[in-house]
Amino acid sequence: MYGSSGLPGEAAERERMARAFRRVQEKLVDIEVTAESDDGLIAATVGARGELRALDLDPRLYRDPDATALAENILATVRAAADTAGRQAFDAAVEVLPRHATFEDTDVAFDPLLHRLDGGVPTGRE
Repeated sequence: MYGSSGLPGEAAERERMARAFRRVQEKLVDIEVTAESDDGLIAATVGARGELRALDLDPRLYRDPDATALAENILATVRAAADTAGRQAFDAAVEVLPRHATFEDTDVAFDPLLHRLDGGVPTGRE
């Protein structure tokens, strides 16, 4: 049987999924989240996969020479930004994820592909 694109059903499904994955990739590239520390002295910007893109430190940080506290504050700020970015990435990828997927148990980078390779149920939540 042929799909609306004129391709056999399986090939049409592969093409539909390829388009969906490309749409998700385009959305992920645009995700950029900035979080600030509670004191406003640290700002961390991350991408969709939590990769650190920018780190801004207010010079007032140097008034307190507690390197351990500074490191903990930087880590907490980066983690907050990464969590928000991860949730945005999950939302962007929902069309290629299994219907039962949740943010807590999904690796947006690999789960959609692994699900398809496993012959899983149709993806998307449309």
